Amino acid sequence: MKVSSLKSFAVASFSLFMILFSNVTLAQHDQHGEQGHAATEEKKGFDANKVIFDHVLDGHEYHFMDVTGEDGHLHPISLPLPVMLYSPQRGFTAFLSSKFEHGHADYNGYRLVDGKVIPVNEAGQIDESVKVYDISLTRNVVQMLVALTLLVVIMLSIAKKYKKGIGVKQAPSGFQNAVEPVITFVRDEVAKPNLGQKKYAKYLPLLLTIFFFILINNLFGLLPGSANVTGNIAFTAVLGLISFVVILFSGNKHFWGHIFNPPVPGFVKPIMVLVEFLSIFTKPFALIIRLFANMLAGHIIIICLISLIFIFGGMSAGIGWGFSPISIGFSVFIFLIEVLVAFIQAFIFTNLTAVFIGQAIEETHHHDDHAHHDLPDDAVII
Repeated sequence: MKVSSLKSFAVASFSLFMILFSNVTLAQHDQHGEQGHAATEEKKGFDANKVIFDHVLDGHEYHFMDVTGEDGHLHPISLPLPVMLYSPQRGFTAFLSSKFEHGHADYNGYRLVDGKVIPVNEAGQIDESVKVYDISLTRNVVQMLVALTLLVVIMLSIAKKYKKGIGVKQAPSGFQNAVEPVITFVRDEVAKPNLGQKKYAKYLPLLLTIFFFILINNLFGLLPGSANVTGNIAFTAVLGLISFVVILFSGNKHFWGHIFNPPVPGFVKPIMVLVEFLSIFTKPFALIIRLFANMLAGHIIIICLISLIFIFGGMSAGIGWGFSPISIGFSVFIFLIEVLVAFIQAFIFTNLTAVFIGQAIEETHHHDDHAHHDLPDDAVII
């Protein structure tokens, strides 16, 4: 609760501050008298909104930093990614995103505008007659594939050790020491309490995959220059959809009977049926929004804190340098919290998935009825 309150307060405070000061600009006027005329050059100030959205949204390249060249212009340092487009009118096209020159050039009849590829004609105007399907390997997709590959490699290497008897007949070794306690924790504290001793093994592979996949992507997102995959609503929506399908197909007669024929008085039953039916969809929705909002908020807070240095620097260089230690200190503090949140959110998503599946496979309890039958006739139930 303290972490959530801190995030909410920080987001509200810095959002208000950025609205007030994000439009600060610097104007630099240079007089050139070689041709007998004056030229005025304006330099735009730091755009915090653009920096934030460029980081949290998906893109066609990994952008690390901008370097000022000898010509005085900014030169981005980035890693281009493959752009793959299909158009019914133009066919399939593939090339590197560097061909767009960071949005300053058109290539092969396409233009990059705010991270989206749009078709253009020979005159450089948007061609509304051409429909484009972007199936590119964006940074979210690439990073997700890297996380998946890492997860498979780690688990296969650990599985080989168990096949050799390491960790069974003798003490675990290497990275197996770090992973085994986590697997044991998910089994004993998540799967067994929520799914029961008889059925937990059936769902344990799913729960472990969800936990480690979210955890790896959370930690990758904290690396400088990386993509915030778990802060993307599409990523969490797919995970929520998977949990939703598993919950539906795991539901037994008791689960569906409780939804469409809840044990309540007849006049309340129509309302409760509607409420119970809606709860089927609110469960995965809660999983989706919780992970998305928490991981997105942490990244925005850190970027806001760093952006304050440049916002104050646009007002005065001295204020910018003076505020730097404060901004960096708070950023490091929030970053350390985000490392903790990365583990917590992976655990919460996995635990709630196990809870919802456990509710779907729960059997009818008869112990209460037997308890009442065993009571003497003159007993008073309090």
